[in-house]
Amino acid sequence: MVDPKYAWLPPNLQPDDANPDWMNKGDNAWQLTAATLVGLQSVPGLVILYGSIVKKKWAVNSAFMALYAFAAVLICWVGWGYHLSFGHSFLPFLGKIDDALDQHDLLKPAFLGKFPNATMVFFQFVFAAITLILIAGALLGRMNFIAWMLFVPLWLTFSYTVGAYSIWCPTGWLSKKGLIDYSGGYVIHLSSGVAGFTAAYWVGPRATRDRERFPPNNILLMLAGAGLLWMGWTGFNGGDPYVASIDASLAVLNTHICAATSLLTWLLLDILFFEKPSVIGATQGMITGLVCITPAAGVVQGWAAIIMGVMSGCIPWFTMMVLHKKSWVLKQVDDTMAVFHTHAVAGSLGGILTGFFANPKLSRLFYLVPNWEHYIGLAYGLHNGQIKAGLKQMGIQLLGIVFIVGVNVVVTSLICLLIRLVVPLRMSEEELIGGDEAVHGEEAYALWGDGEKFEKSVLNSVYGVEDLKNKNEGV
Repeated sequence: MVDPKYAWLPPNLQPDDANPDWMNKGDNAWQLTAATLVGLQSVPGLVILYGSIVKKKWAVNSAFMALYAFAAVLICWVGWGYHLSFGHSFLPFLGKIDDALDQHDLLKPAFLGKFPNATMVFFQFVFAAITLILIAGALLGRMNFIAWMLFVPLWLTFSYTVGAYSIWCPTGWLSKKGLIDYSGGYVIHLSSGVAGFTAAYWVGPRATRDRERFPPNNILLMLAGAGLLWMGWTGFNGGDPYVASIDASLAVLNTHICAATSLLTWLLLDILFFEKPSVIGATQGMITGLVCITPAAGVVQGWAAIIMGVMSGCIPWFTMMVLHKKSWVLKQVDDTMAVFHTHAVAGSLGGILTGFFANPKLSRLFYLVPNWEHYIGLAYGLHNGQIKAGLKQMGIQLLGIVFIVGVNVVVTSLICLLIRLVVPLRMSEEELIGGDEAVHGEEAYALWGDGEKFEKSVLNSVYGVEDLKNKNEGV
C-alpha cells in the first residue's frame, strides 16, 4: 500500500519496504559502483601489477599476497574493523566493537549519505583492503607468507582503524579539528607508505641477487594492472562525497588531470636525466599523481590539480632517484616497490598542498559547513585576508602527518616484533633461492614446451603422469 503523501510520484520513485523514503536510489547506485571500482583496483588490478612487475620467480607469491589480503580484510572488517573505524565513540581515536552483520543495522541509514549501512560497510572495506595490499608492495620477494597472514588482521585492527576513526569518522579527534583528507591521502597512502617502510625494515632485505637484479617478468601485463588502478581511482575519489554530486564530478576530473600531469612530468625527468623514456617510471609517476590528489580531489580547482601533478611528478622522483641513493638511512631498508616514495612522500605532499590550495567554496560543497570559517587553504587565506584561518588549516594538515607517521611506526614495529615471536618474518634461504616453487609449489609460467614442469604439477593437469609421458613421447 502506497503512502498517500507519495501517491503523486511516478511508480518507480514511490518508496516501499525495499526502497525507504530516506534512501536516494541514485546515490546508492553510485556508491555501490564506486566501491566496485575501488575493489577492482585491488582484485585484479594490484594482483596483476604485483604479479607482473616482480622477478619471474616471485610472480605467484606477490600476486597471492594481494589476493589473500583482500579476502582476510573483508572478514575482519565485518567482524570488528568497521565499528572500530566508524562506530560509536570509545576513545578519541577509536570506536566501539559492535555487530556489523545484523540485518537491522545493515538496512538502516549510514552515518553519512542517503544509502544503507550495508553499502557503507562495503565501500569502506575496499579502502581498508587496498591499504594492506599497498603495504605488501614494500615486502614483495622475501616475507614469510605465514607471517603475512598474521600481519594483515593485526595491522588492520590496531593501526588502520585508528587512522580511519581519527580522520574520517565525524567524532574522530582530527576530524573535529578540521583535517582535510578527501579520500585517503592520510588514512590510506601515508599510512601504507610508512607502515610498508617500517615493516620492510623489520622483515629484512631480499636475497642479494634479487636486490641487484629484479626485472619485471611482464611489462605489458604490468601496464594492464596499472590501467585498472588508474581508472579505478574514479570510484576512489568520486565516491567519497557519499553523494552523486557536482563535487564528485569535480573530484573525478581533478584526479585524472593530476595523474596525467604527474606521469608526463616523471617521464620528462627520466628523459632529461637518464635519456630513456621508462615505462616503469611513467607508471610510478601516474601513481604519485593519483596519491597526491587524493586528499584534495574535490576541494581544489583544476589549475591547482595541474600544479599538484607537476610537484608529485618532481618531488617523489627526486626522493626516489636522487635522495634515496645518497641517504644511508633509506638505503638500509629494502622497499621493493618504493612504497615509501610513491605513497608516504606523495601522500604527505598531497596533504600539505591540500592545506595550501583548499578552496573554501569547494570545501563547503564537500563538508556542507554553514560558513566559510573552516577548511580554508593558506593560498585563499592570504588572498581573502583570512591568514590566521589559512595558517590554522596548514597546521592541522601537518599535525595529521605527524600523527599518522607516529602511529604507524610504533604500531607496525610492535606487530612485527610480536609476529617474530611466533614465526620468522623473512623466508628461509632455501625459499629465497627457490621462489614460488619453494614457497607455494607452483610457478607462474608452465609452458607446453616444458614437460618437466608439467610432470611436477600433475595435480593441476588434465593429464595423469602416464598420459603426460605418452603425450610428450608422441604415443
